[in-house]
Amino acid sequence: MDVSTTKKNISAILIVSALGYFVDIYDLILFSIVRITSLKSLGFSGHELFDYGVLLINMQMGGMLIGGIIWGILGDKKGRISVLFGSIFLYSIANITNGFVTDLPQYAVLRFIAGVGLAGELGAGITLVSEVMPKETRGYGTMTVATVGIFGAVVAALVGDFFDWRTAYFIGGGMGIALLILRIGVYESGMYSAIKKSDVLKGGFHKLFINKNNLIKYLHCIAVGLPIWYIVGVLITFSPEFAKAFGLNVEIQAGTAVMYCYIGLAVGDLLSGALSQFFKSRKKIIGLFIILEAVFIIVYLFLNKFDSTFFYSLCLMLGVSGGYWAVFVTNAAEQFGVNIRATVTTTVPNFVRGAVVPATFLFQYLTPGIGIVYSALFVGFVTVIIAFISMTKLQETFGKDLNYIEEH
Repeated sequence: MDVSTTKKNISAILIVSALGYFVDIYDLILFSIVRITSLKSLGFSGHELFDYGVLLINMQMGGMLIGGIIWGILGDKKGRISVLFGSIFLYSIANITNGFVTDLPQYAVLRFIAGVGLAGELGAGITLVSEVMPKETRGYGTMTVATVGIFGAVVAALVGDFFDWRTAYFIGGGMGIALLILRIGVYESGMYSAIKKSDVLKGGFHKLFINKNNLIKYLHCIAVGLPIWYIVGVLITFSPEFAKAFGLNVEIQAGTAVMYCYIGLAVGDLLSGALSQFFKSRKKIIGLFIILEAVFIIVYLFLNKFDSTFFYSLCLMLGVSGGYWAVFVTNAAEQFGVNIRATVTTTVPNFVRGAVVPATFLFQYLTPGIGIVYSALFVGFVTVIIAFISMTKLQETFGKDLNYIEEH
């Protein structure tokens, strides 16, 4: 492939990956925005809105956990491109169907299926971008994918405000189908193509658990991202309940909180990506942002007693502090060889998202005894401490040559 074709392929991969992640995030976060209105429409009220909200988000995240493993293995066995488009198709169909639900069991099943679909796009996109871009600048590529994608949540918040919740699901699914119809030519990465027909073991997920060093490294890759989805899955998703606990006399809208948080995440991704390139380090930047998360978790939980403007401003800052998602996923991609990279890069962010399930269960279990604020504080600091310790154990991967095979 000549230089001009390579540049065209890089641009095409960046565009498709970024737009795919945009739709991915829209659909992923939409439930947090329409949770209350959709459940009320189905006839639920009072504490059911909280309890069934936890159930549904856990079904979605559980689907992502399982889907991450399936898509990751397929990404290494069948190719990154097939996963990129296959996942977009599945979550688009699931979300269109979600607009027709009439009861809780249907809602739960479709959030699970949507979660399975949502699990594949980011890992496939980041793996492709990491493998086709020059090693010195690939951080800018993954930063672009994450930053563009995160604005899908902003659009989801706006759509959730101006349209019925069923229509909001139709719009998300429709955008995904449109992306598949309008997709431009994208070629498989050269690194993967070189091993595709070889006898090298590809996608051996179970091998991660046999090789002790790889297992430890893999678990550290997951752990550094835990606070990001604690912020989104607990502090932001249940922001109306937190506002009541803080004694605010104004109504806080979950959709608006999500919008401000994701604007902050987009800013944070731009900032963390640029800083990781400037300082030539993934570890230092991840560590910096974990510290910022700890600070703003405390501020959100204990100093958030003024008005809606201050509340939403803290949602924004929580987003900024959690905005190292691109660096986090890039780091995971850079830690492992070509033959297992898609498996790792797809499963790692989905295990982080899936960690919302035990986090929300623990949060829900502790709340009756110690209250919503201290329950959130306990869960938050467990994730922060684990993340910071894991960050110190990881290898620095900036500028690492990724064209190698992982020995099992």
